[in-house]
Amino acid sequence: MKENLIVSAIPIGIAATKRKTNVRWLMLGLVFVGTIVNYLDRTNMSIVAPLISKEFAISPVAMGFLFSAFSWAFAVATLPGGYFLDRFGTKITYGVCLAGWSLMTAVLSLAGGFTSLFGLRLGVGAAEAPAFPANNKLVTAWFPQKERGVAGSVCSMGVYLGSAFLTPVEFIVASSFGWRAVFLLSGALGLVWAIVWFIAYREPSGSRRANKEELAYIREGGGVVSSPAKGEPFRWDHFRKLVTFRQIWGVCIGKFAATTTLYFFLTWFPTYLIQARGMTMLHAGAASIGPYLAAAVGVMFGGWWGDWMIGRGISVNFARKAPMVIGLLLTGAIVLANFTSSNLLVIVILCFAFFAQGMSSTNWVVVSEIAPHNLVGMTGSVVSFAGNLAGIITPITIGYIV
Repeated sequence: MKENLIVSAIPIGIAATKRKTNVRWLMLGLVFVGTIVNYLDRTNMSIVAPLISKEFAISPVAMGFLFSAFSWAFAVATLPGGYFLDRFGTKITYGVCLAGWSLMTAVLSLAGGFTSLFGLRLGVGAAEAPAFPANNKLVTAWFPQKERGVAGSVCSMGVYLGSAFLTPVEFIVASSFGWRAVFLLSGALGLVWAIVWFIAYREPSGSRRANKEELAYIREGGGVVSSPAKGEPFRWDHFRKLVTFRQIWGVCIGKFAATTTLYFFLTWFPTYLIQARGMTMLHAGAASIGPYLAAAVGVMFGGWWGDWMIGRGISVNFARKAPMVIGLLLTGAIVLANFTSSNLLVIVILCFAFFAQGMSSTNWVVVSEIAPHNLVGMTGSVVSFAGNLAGIITPITIGYIV
């Protein structure tokens, strides 16, 4: 009788209302760490390049080709990677690829010259191809439209925060234990995270932690919570249809332009600091923190700004384009580094340019908005292919200039 009185004293609205869970942010956290591992394995070649070029007598032009090996394989594997992503889902595709590229990275520690380094980097690039389309697919499935700007920026922020805090560590490891230890350490970290991914990740429809209130919140906001784990088989007419959309071409052109600057930082940046600016490896590691942190701020600002505009009634079209276009325009400030002899001023200029590049990285959020729900993986792969054309061209061009 007493218990009944207590229950009846609770207001009906409170008893009936159940707060939604926030499992979507946990899933985002998994892919955030995965992105850190991704770029740790993608950029470690740039850290050890001065040591490798000296040990194996690799010329600047050959080093440019070695830097670009990753993107050659990445670009070729992009469309097949998008097919597997749409066919087998985020969990299996991302987990297998994470384990694959981490294993290839660890094996790089056994390389004996240019040929083996080039071949293994091809393997790392091919295995990483589905990674960012998978990030994009996760955001599309787990987040309503109004949160995708921040969610997509968190994915991209892993690129820059990981590089900011782990690049100095890699410089220290390379200086203390040699370049082979860098590949071994980063590969081992990736294999450990692959195990965590397989244990922890779930699609929205298969998650036991996400309650129905959270799933309803995502679904009503435009999230694809009920997408099947296995999508449609690959069809060339789907691909041909995608490339007829001018929106796809616009995002691809923007991605190519933004990635040009990014790949300077991912490949030649440490060598530039050491050879052109006269820094030691440890000083170069410390100097690299600033630009990567600036880019992390830029990518979060771009995502937040886009969501803020949508929340105030500005069109999704403008809100998603503005950070990308303005970021691309401001990235051109990098040319000012040619006109000063001050290392401090150079780092300030590079920080500003990389902040702007981070803003332009919101193009992945645009992909979430324009992709057909059953072809999110393929759409992301088309855009990723365009970006990695810059990853091929930029390192080789810089090598010839040097």
